Amino acid sequence: MDVRARLAIEVVTLFPEMIRTQSGVGVVGRALERGLVSVGTEDPRRHVHDVHRTVDDRPYGGGPGMVMKVEPLAAAISAASARLPPGSPRIYLSAQGRRFDQAAARRFAACPGLLLLAGRYEGVDERLIEASIDEEWSIGDYVLSGGELAALVVIDATARLVPGVLGDAESAVQESFGAEAAWLDWPHYTRPEDWQGRRVPEVLRSGDHALIRRWRLKQALGRTFERRPDVLGARNLTSEEQALLDEYREERKL
Repeated sequence: MDVRARLAIEVVTLFPEMIRTQSGVGVVGRALERGLVSVGTEDPRRHVHDVHRTVDDRPYGGGPGMVMKVEPLAAAISAASARLPPGSPRIYLSAQGRRFDQAAARRFAACPGLLLLAGRYEGVDERLIEASIDEEWSIGDYVLSGGELAALVVIDATARLVPGVLGDAESAVQESFGAEAAWLDWPHYTRPEDWQGRRVPEVLRSGDHALIRRWRLKQALGRTFERRPDVLGARNLTSEEQALLDEYREERKL
């Protein structure tokens, strides 16, 4: 058993106590005690300076809920990344991601470190994903209040595969695996309008609700086509949906 093996994990979360409390028990807790795995947290609220410690704002284009702001998340990711070894992937846990499975857990366990972003509210500003995230992963087709539980699932499934964590290495080998919405979500944006040269799409600032609805549906259909074709294939598209999907594919030469 190689007790020198180590996996460093950092979780960007508005509720660090959830991660600290739950990761300290069971197999993961023992891995932490033995120094085989480390789990740290970074709260985006540490990177805002207004009296209310604001980390969310209303979505461009209207609609319910709030969207997590790009600046505090970007700063939190930067701070957390600085504590991780080079080559550590930055992962956003979202319903739009690929389905997390045992193969992904094995790959993550072989990484020098992991950064996990736990979202809240309606999601995070799309520009943050474009600029600061390497991969998106989902733990299933259902709705959670936030990404902390998903992060804990990933931590647990991954940490137990780190060499030396389980008492019997063969037990990991012999175990198994040797939506409310019809489509995946569309991209979300909130203030500022321009961030590092990345601008909110014009249609979302137009005030034309019919165009906004059409744009959002097209993005949702396109994302589903690209990321979860199994979901797309399970439904018959309306004439409008098919036309919008055809537009999306033509625009991206898919």
